[in-house]
Amino acid sequence: MTSQDLLLEIKGLKTHFHLDEGTVRAVEGVDLTLRRGGTLGVVGESGCGKTVTAYSILQLIESPGRIVAGEIIYHRQNGNRDEGSNLPIDLIDLTKLRPDGREMRTIRGGEIAMIFQEPMTAFSPVHTVGNQIIEMLQLHIPVNAAEARRQAIEMLGYVGIPKPEQRIDAYPFQLSGGMRQRAMIAMALVCRPNLLIADEPTTALDVTMQAQILELMLRLQKEMGMAIMLITHNLGVVAEICDEVAVMYLGEMVEQASVDALFHDPLHPYTQALLRSIPKLGANKGGRLDPITGAVPDPYNRPTGCPFHPRCAVAIEGKCATQPSPVFRKPDGRTVRCWQYAETHSFND
Repeated sequence: MTSQDLLLEIKGLKTHFHLDEGTVRAVEGVDLTLRRGGTLGVVGESGCGKTVTAYSILQLIESPGRIVAGEIIYHRQNGNRDEGSNLPIDLIDLTKLRPDGREMRTIRGGEIAMIFQEPMTAFSPVHTVGNQIIEMLQLHIPVNAAEARRQAIEMLGYVGIPKPEQRIDAYPFQLSGGMRQRAMIAMALVCRPNLLIADEPTTALDVTMQAQILELMLRLQKEMGMAIMLITHNLGVVAEICDEVAVMYLGEMVEQASVDALFHDPLHPYTQALLRSIPKLGANKGGRLDPITGAVPDPYNRPTGCPFHPRCAVAIEGKCATQPSPVFRKPDGRTVRCWQYAETHSFND
């Protein structure tokens, strides 16, 4: 991929939380790439570092946490997306920016926006939804109050909220769960960002509303030309809407591939186990599920070597338990972090 194709590169990212009880290595060596205008699904069990990775991109890590290593390279186009694709590119390492600095505040919300997991806690309960969208708009775009309100009403209608001229003055608790999620999307998109990070955007919504929210996100992506990083546990959603998938385990990125490649030929033992654990449509009634054995280890006591080796059925004795797994890259750009491919040399043939 050229710099024109890339939007975000994460290289060796490590984000740790230094507590009295010890150090929690929430993110411990994440490498991933996101294409401009693409949809990347980030999957893994709870506690694997997906949300902390997203917060690291936006410099939202609060004390006692901090980024201790790695780069987050944002490929910023120097111009308007509507002017074409061959615009000059500025490479910005987001880890080098002050979280409260002017440049990071310009990028956060304006160029990289986020839909948080629970909109009821993400919205301020003492301000109307409209005031919060208007504030976001005026932070990034020089418009007066009347124009900001007009654009906020327009965006609320754009995401499917009925009677937006009335809903704009509603408080978050006055909206249903689905309407709050749509309002959160409106606030995230009002500045037309290049990247939308969606952290479990359909949590606690019924199945019908989940489908509507995902359909809405895809429609807006197509119309605005933005990229989406979708953090989710739902592999069915990933298969339906994503171009690429990144699989995380205990703070590490263990595999990244196209959706078709990952679902038809998973390489990492953890990815294989995740896919085996999905209930199969048409399976025999009363048949047993195939869960992943064991549980994600305590983050205070990470296993040595590959963190998945205590649960792995194909761990290599004397290697996986003692040595960190290297990353292997195929010619097509697919990556996997596993000693199995050093033994078979399958990536070097």
